[in-house]
Amino acid sequence: MGGGQEIPVSARDCRDLADWLRLLLHCVRFRESWLGLRSAAGICSALVFSYLALMCLASFCASVVIDPGQVPASFAPDMEGSDGNGVRLKYCGKCSSYKPPRSHHCRVCRRCVLKMDHHCLWINNCVGYANYKPFIIFVLNATISSIYSVVVFVGNILHNDHKFIERASSKLFNVSCIWFNSDDLKHSLGHSAGWHIFLMCHNMTTIEYREAIRAMWLARKSGQRYHHPFDLGPCKNLSSTLGPNALKWWCPLAVGHLRDGLQFPTSRQ
Repeated sequence: MGGGQEIPVSARDCRDLADWLRLLLHCVRFRESWLGLRSAAGICSALVFSYLALMCLASFCASVVIDPGQVPASFAPDMEGSDGNGVRLKYCGKCSSYKPPRSHHCRVCRRCVLKMDHHCLWINNCVGYANYKPFIIFVLNATISSIYSVVVFVGNILHNDHKFIERASSKLFNVSCIWFNSDDLKHSLGHSAGWHIFLMCHNMTTIEYREAIRAMWLARKSGQRYHHPFDLGPCKNLSSTLGPNALKWWCPLAVGHLRDGLQFPTSRQ
């Protein structure tokens, strides 16, 4: 992680991720007792589960390993306080240098990160310019996997006519406890997925959204309308993050479209 300072993931995050993995493992056992692997439906279900598990693991590892983007030591603005596109640059007092547009200083990593969104404890890394795509793919796959596990879980109950009070099996009771105990994780995944889809469609980061709230308030106060300078429209916004080829959108390692992360096109151009 470059020069960043590593911090231990909180016990709550470890518990939530462990519960999610245990839930998926129990999902395999329920799928076997419901559909089996000798039927076409069972084989398709096994393929779907294997694909989701593989994509979750690959995108998670990519989010952890890929550096989010560090400001080069040789970076210098073309003009004092400007990047040449009319975007005002800010000076980082902690790094004692100018920051490129959309860059922010991370107190955990102790450095400026390109197009920083936030510092994520789940991956023990900053989410920035270079690893934002793997991160959003991980969140989306984890959310879909959770929905898939619910479908298999409920389907098995309805198929086998389990009775919770009279003859609930230990396996069913165990999974029920895991499911309800991981309620925080389910809500956080769904909220995070929806939130980052919204941000991608508007080409914003979490930090920029918070700054935009104040900018919109000031614009309304002066009788004007605020427009995010990097919002190029939904299609261009998605392609700038996921890539121009829609067939590679779901691949967390397809990041060849990313440049140096020092300049970004604006709606004024």
